Amino acid sequence: MNRLERKAMVIGATGLVGGLLVHHLLEHSAYSLVRVLVRRPLELQHPKLEQHVVDWEQLESQDQLFDGIDDLYCCLGTTIKKAGSQESFRQVDYHYPVRAATIAKQHGVSQMLVISSMGASAGSRVFYSRTKGEMEGALSDIGFPSLHIFRPSLILGDRNEKRFGEQMAAYAMKFLDRWMKGRADKYRAVHAATIAQAMTNIALVQAEGNHVYSNEVIHVLGVDGG
Repeated sequence: MNRLERKAMVIGATGLVGGLLVHHLLEHSAYSLVRVLVRRPLELQHPKLEQHVVDWEQLESQDQLFDGIDDLYCCLGTTIKKAGSQESFRQVDYHYPVRAATIAKQHGVSQMLVISSMGASAGSRVFYSRTKGEMEGALSDIGFPSLHIFRPSLILGDRNEKRFGEQMAAYAMKFLDRWMKGRADKYRAVHAATIAQAMTNIALVQAEGNHVYSNEVIHVLGVDGG
C-alpha cells in the first residue's frame, strides 16, 4: 500500500489523547481517511474525517465500519470514580478495546496502537493496573500482525473535565520534572500531545510483532520530526 493512502480508525476520540490524535492524523499527509467511533459527535469538521455514533454494546452490528482500515488507534480510558464502579471501569478499559480489536482483526486491520498504563500487569494486586495488564494480554492473543502498546505515566493536558487529584499531581510532576532524570525518568509526566505524536510515528514505521513502549521511550518517540 502507498504510504500516503493509509486509513485510520480512532476509538476514544473524545478523550484528552484521542482528541489530539484525531487532529494530528487529519493534518498528516500519510492518511487519506480518519474514521472515529463515538458515543457523541465531535465538534469538528474536516474533509478526511468520518464520524460514526455507535453503541459499544452492539458494536458487532456495525462491523462494516472496520472495512478498509489499516491502523486502529485505541485511546479509550476512564477512571473508577467517573465510571461509578469497578465493573463499569472494566467495561470501558477492557471489554470495549478487546471487542473493537476482535472485530478489527476479523476485517483485516493489520495494526493496532493502544494506550495502556505504566505498571500494567495481569498479576498486579491493584485493580486498575491488573485490568490494564489483562487488556494487554487479550489484545496480544488476538494476533494482529502489528500491536503497539504505550504505557505512559501521568498524562498532562487540558481536559474537558477537571480531576482535582490529577491536577495536583500534574503540578507536582511539572515542578519535579527537572530533577527526574536517570532512574526516575520513567516516572516523568508526559503530555498528551507527546503520546499522540509517538503513536503516529510508530504507526508509520509499520513494524511487525508485539511491542511495548515504556514512559521514558514515549518521551523520545513523541518528538515531532517535522
